[in-house]
Amino acid sequence: MGKQVWRAVVAGGAAAVFTALAAVPAGAAEGGVSFSRVQVNGGKAIVIGVSKEVAVPASFRMATTHKWKWPAVFLYRGGAGDRLWHAIETSDCVKVSSGVCDFDETMYFDPSVWDMRNSEAGAWKVGAEVYFEGGGGDTDDKGLTVDVKRNSRLTVNASPEPVAKDRTITVTGKVTRADWETRKYVSYGGRLVSLQFKASGAAAYTTVKKVYANGSGGLKTTVKASRTGTWRWVYHGNATTGPSTSSGDDVVVR
Repeated sequence: MGKQVWRAVVAGGAAAVFTALAAVPAGAAEGGVSFSRVQVNGGKAIVIGVSKEVAVPASFRMATTHKWKWPAVFLYRGGAGDRLWHAIETSDCVKVSSGVCDFDETMYFDPSVWDMRNSEAGAWKVGAEVYFEGGGGDTDDKGLTVDVKRNSRLTVNASPEPVAKDRTITVTGKVTRADWETRKYVSYGGRLVSLQFKASGAAAYTTVKKVYANGSGGLKTTVKASRTGTWRWVYHGNATTGPSTSSGDDVVVR
C-alpha cells in the first residue's frame, strides 16, 4: 500500500495549511465530496509530552466523482487556519466502489521539533478536506471533537523500608506535567491524586486515600503498614492534562 506524507509549516504551533480552502462548512458534500466513517485515535484523547513524537491513527471514507490530489482529516479551532498537526501520512485509496475510497491516516505531533503552545491543550474539532486536480477542493466539518492533552508524570517514595507491622510509613511523590513551551516537565500543584496499595500476591491495586498536591506539586501522607506490598500514586487527569500512574514502591512489613 502506498502513502503520501505532508509536513506542516508551523507558526506558533498551529499548522496553517490548505489556505485556498479557508472555511470549514458545517455540512457534508458541499463541493461534490462526501466524507464518512471518520475516526481519530479511536475516540481517545491525544496526550503529548515534551520530547517524543506522537503518532495518532485516523481513518475515513471519501466519495466523489472529482479527480482529486490528496484527502485528509485534521484538527482545527475557529477557522480552518488554526490547525494542529506537524505531519500527516495517508494511505493510497482502498477502493470500495466506483468513486468511493477508504483511507488510513496517521497524524504526527512532535514537540521536540515543532513549537507548541500550552493553550493548544483542550478540545479540537475534526474536519476533512481534499484538493481537486486543476484547483479547488472541499472542506467539511465532521461534528467530532478530539481532546489534546499535556502529559503528566508522577513519582513515589514510601519509607521506611522495611517497616515493623502496624507502624506508620510516609508516602511522598510529586505530580508534574508537560510544558510545551519550555519543553520541560513542571510542577502541577493542587491536583487530587489517589494513593493505591497492592498487597503481595494480590492481583490488583485498591485506593487507600486521596491527597491534594501542594502548590509545588508535592504529595505527602502517612498510612499504617499492615502488610507487605506495593504503593503507588494515580492521577486521573482533566480536560487539558492526561492521566498518569507512578511506578510502584515495595515496602516489606516484618
